[in-house]
Formats: sequence, C-alpha cells, structure tokens
Amino acid sequence: MTESLHQWVTAINEPLWNGLIFLLLGAGLFFTVATGFVQFRLFGQSVKAMLGGRKQGDDPHGITPFQAFVTGLASRVGVGNIAGVAIAISVGGPGAVFWMWLVALIGMSSAFAESSLAQLFKIRDYDNHHFRGGPAYYITQGLGQRWLGVLFALSLIFCFGFVYEAVQANSIVAAAEVAWGWNKHAVGVGLVILTAPIIFGGIRRVARWSEAIVPVMATLYLLMALYVIATNISMVPHVFALIFNNAFHWDSAGGGLLGGLISQTMMMGIKRGLYSNEAGQGSAPNAAAAAEVKHPVSQGMIQMLGVFVDTMIVCSCTAFIVLMSDVQFGSDLSGVQLTQAAIVSHVGNWGADFLAVVLFMFAFSTIIGNYAYAESNVQFIKSNWLILTIFRMGVLGMVYFGSVTSVPLVWDMADMAMGTMAWINLIAILLLSPLVFLLLKDYTAKLKMGREPEFKLSEHPGLKRKVKSDIW
Repeated sequence: MTESLHQWVTAINEPLWNGLIFLLLGAGLFFTVATGFVQFRLFGQSVKAMLGGRKQGDDPHGITPFQAFVTGLASRVGVGNIAGVAIAISVGGPGAVFWMWLVALIGMSSAFAESSLAQLFKIRDYDNHHFRGGPAYYITQGLGQRWLGVLFALSLIFCFGFVYEAVQANSIVAAAEVAWGWNKHAVGVGLVILTAPIIFGGIRRVARWSEAIVPVMATLYLLMALYVIATNISMVPHVFALIFNNAFHWDSAGGGLLGGLISQTMMMGIKRGLYSNEAGQGSAPNAAAAAEVKHPVSQGMIQMLGVFVDTMIVCSCTAFIVLMSDVQFGSDLSGVQLTQAAIVSHVGNWGADFLAVVLFMFAFSTIIGNYAYAESNVQFIKSNWLILTIFRMGVLGMVYFGSVTSVPLVWDMADMAMGTMAWINLIAILLLSPLVFLLLKDYTAKLKMGREPEFKLSEHPGLKRKVKSDIW
C-alpha cells in the first residue's frame, strides 16, 4: 500500500515541479525587476521595520509586526534548514546550495508581493476580533474567484495542517533515535501531548510562543555554525568553490522538454529552498495578515526579510557545517542523520545531543507555526468551532503519523502539496501585481515625505470595489 502510494505521488510530482520551477523563478524575476529590486532597495528599511515592530499598536486584538515575523519564521526555520539542506546536498551535490541562495534572493520579491497583498485584503474576524487573511482571501476579493480561493485553502490545509506536520514530527523522531535511541511511538505521543494545548489556544498563543523560542533556537544554531566556520576558516574558499563549481553540473533531473533543461542539482536546490523559505508559496501571508500595521508594505518588507534570514543565514549554516566536515555527503546518510554526523565530526559526540535538542526546537516551532496558517484557511472555508476542533484533532493525528512513517513518502507528499499551493498562489499574485505596485508607490512616496507611511483606502477610490474591509 505504502509503495503504490509513493509511486503515485512521484508520478504527479515530476510534471508538477518541472513547470513550477520556471514559474517560480519567472515570477520572482518579474517582481524583482518591476519593483526596482525592492528586496535590495528597501532591505535596510525592512530591518528597521522588524526591529521597531515589537510594540502593540492601537488595536489590542492584532498581533505585533514582530510576532508576525517570528510566527512566519517559526514555520520557515525548521526541518528544511537542517534535514532539507542536507538532503539537497546528498542528492544534488554542493551546487544545490547555490540554487537555494538564488531562489531565496529572487523569491524575496515574491514574498514581498504576497504578504503586502495579504495585509491589503485582510479581514476582521468578528467572533474574536482578530485579523486574518492570506492568498485565499486576496484571490476571493482581488480576483473575485471564491472557488479558486477555496481550492487554495484546501491545498494549504492539506499541506500545512497535515503533511508538513508529519514532516516535522518525522525529523524530530529521527534525531531522537540517533542521539538517544528513543522509541518513535513514545516520541510521537509526547509530541501530541506538547502540541495540543498550544494549537487549541489559537494564533495569539502560537505568536507568543514563537516570540519566545524562535530567537533562542536561531541564535544557538548560528553560534554552532560560527564555531565550526571559525575552527575551519581555511576551508571557506574551498567550500565556496565547491558550491559554485558544482552548481552548473548538468545531469538532467526530469523527462520531456522542460525536464531536460533542469539538472538534479538545480531541482534539489530549488525544491528544498522553496520548502524552507516558502517564498511565493502562499504560506507566510497567513501570518502577515494577522499583524496590525499602518501600511501593508511594512509587513511585506518584514516577511521579505524572513526569506533572507531563513535561507541566506540559517540554511547556509547547515551547508557549511556539512561541507566542512569529513562526512561523505554521497554516502547512505541523508537528512538529519547527515547533519548530525557532520556536527559530531566537528565537535565530538555531544554534537548529536545538541542537534537533537535544536532540531526539536526548530521542528516543534514549525509544527505550531504551520498550524496557525492552516487555522486561518479552515476559518476561511467555514468558521465553526466544531469544524475547527475536528481539524485540530486531525493535526494531532498527523503529528503522530509522521512520527512512525517512512521518510521518502513524507517528503514526497510535502513536495506534491507544496507544488499545488505554489502554482495557485504565483498565478494569483501575478494577476494582482498592479495592486502590489500601487502599494509600493504609495509607501515610497510617503517615505520620501519624511513621515511614517500610513495607508488610507480613501486615497485610492479604485480599490474600494475590491477591498471589502473597514480596516484601511
């Protein structure tokens, strides 16, 4: 049964991803050029907005911009940064890291676009007064296509509410087995017990928990990587040479016309890069929409920064740890075990314990961050306490399922769900791109006037027909 399911998922993934890679890079390049390289031009402003976003605004029901940033980062910074990077290197070679970097730098503009749109089209949940929004909302309001919004919401619920939860749990179990020999069924039950009270508390509890743990876990991992790099500083030029020289090693990854243009190295780098940083995928906008900001572009910049932190900093940490080790990345080791073996080769046996603890923090934060995304989309389809309760129980079931099932099937299911989401969202943000440009023009014009930009819908009468909200 498992084997036939795996074959079915693999058959879908090949054509899905062969086309998606070109759409992903094309959309990123389009937004990069059309916005005047916004990811570089407003990079400093995005850091300023993130650092200044810790204070609660006038509305006590929204989450702060910083909480939205770390909630988005909680989902982004997870197993993809540790296991995903190692898988990309072991299958695609060191050059896969180059493609991860490229898709992140280009994808920052797509992340800017989707999160700005999510803020513009967010709504107020009148049951509890929280803000919610995301691609399902801007597809429905901006494009007037509720059926497509529902299709996206269902894809995201399956992807983030179920499959990704299994992926994170799977990696926690794998690390615990290697480090301490813990029984996977026991670990699965423990994860369910830890997850339940957080997800039943809703997005505000998720945001508070993320605000506490994400900076700690990222700092710990960064310090380990800096130690490894400092003690192997002479290898830095060699590692860069390895990455760039291998990046254009052309070994076809797929069939057909498009498949012949894509190397295994490129495919693995872009797949794992998108899985990790989520740029253009339509996930982070769900957290971005929940924040209270004065201008939609403010949150667009902050989520854009999240892509940079995720890939250019955290994923690079894993890449350097693996490539500077004496572990053979073409060996039988893959995923978490490869990164774990690399750290052990650098610092000794306690490195396995260290990574198991850090991976738990990464993966567990992602489990709850993913839940926050999925909850918003469940409420989009039908805001009902019974449906939400059943969904929460389903999430807990998938956490346990992921703890005890095989790695290849879980990762391939994640690729299929992620690919479907990304196709829908990328087409939607391209169609809504004129609104992104309008928001950016409004923001930069007010910034040049020397005052904090504040968006007012009354200044843009043409938008009133699309934006069905009293927030702006």
